[in-house]
Amino acid sequence: MDHERLRADIPALERASYFNTGAGGPSPRRVVEAAESALEDHEYEAPVEDGMYVAAGESHEATKPAVADLLGAGEDEIALTQSTTDGINRVAGAIDWDEDDVVVRTDLEHPAGILPWRRLERECGVEVRVLETEDGRVDLDNVKRAVADATLFEFSSITWTHGTRLPVGELVGIARDAGATTLVDAVQSPGQTAVDVREWGADLVVGAGHKWLLGPFGAGFLYVREGVEDDYVPSAIGYRSVVDPGEPDYEYAPGAGRFEVGTTTPATDAGLREAIALHRELGADAIESRIETLTDRLKAGLAEDRLLSPRSFESGLVTVDVDDPEATVERLADRDIVVRSLPYPEAVRISVHAFNTRDEIDGLLEAL
Repeated sequence: MDHERLRADIPALERASYFNTGAGGPSPRRVVEAAESALEDHEYEAPVEDGMYVAAGESHEATKPAVADLLGAGEDEIALTQSTTDGINRVAGAIDWDEDDVVVRTDLEHPAGILPWRRLERECGVEVRVLETEDGRVDLDNVKRAVADATLFEFSSITWTHGTRLPVGELVGIARDAGATTLVDAVQSPGQTAVDVREWGADLVVGAGHKWLLGPFGAGFLYVREGVEDDYVPSAIGYRSVVDPGEPDYEYAPGAGRFEVGTTTPATDAGLREAIALHRELGADAIESRIETLTDRLKAGLAEDRLLSPRSFESGLVTVDVDDPEATVERLADRDIVVRSLPYPEAVRISVHAFNTRDEIDGLLEAL
């Protein structure tokens, strides 16, 4: 892949060595320009042409096929959201929970995958079981015991804490055998590795385009496996949620559409479409291969006792043990190197993307 062309189109990289894509990826100019153009057209041209709602709706609907193709899903299985957090909350709010329900999550989840269940625990009496892990790994026997009577099992495809890849297909199979619904937080996957939700077999998958896809903030998505939507009644409803908004006896939209509500900006839609188009041009395999090469170079320069992520490649997320994570982040920032600290484990996390260079890796190692 032509990483130099990619770098040249990302203005943020002119100011610093950026290693925090796991939090938010810096967008290329073409992504921002696509969003700007869509917004200008919507505000300047649409009012006196087909109308602003028509234009926004067309942009919205044009984005679903792009996301579906990215994930290996059907277009009707995709709902557009604002973020991963938003997607999880839409699922959590669509079930009539009570004290007989059990939610299982791992101890590796982001707050986005923790807080919605804590609220249900507090307000509805739902039992929330936290599956303990070790070094970013799950024990399959422990999973079987935990989900034996569970309503829903939530876990991440790639952990934000260690960069480990969890065995999604195996975990989904275990949950399905137990009769539990599966919800996968996949936000760290699209953009750095190929995703096939059919192969995963999960019931629900949430993600967003503002990390490894280098898209704009506000561009999230929710995959709902065909037929699964029948068990959900979303807590919010609007004209996008139903077949005919003018009917008094409304009928929910088929597929994932019932999880959508109302008006959204065409700017984020256009930015996400452009980010996915760029991803396709660069090639998922080529991107992952370059991330692996750079990540291997980084790990080779780290002492064994400092590396908290796997020594072998699993993702571009590399967690490193340091004496004072916050101070380390500040010290590196003074040298124009951007990383982040983690609350668990107490460490710094380095996100290596395809736009990074060998010289940047070497400079980071020297600074550490």
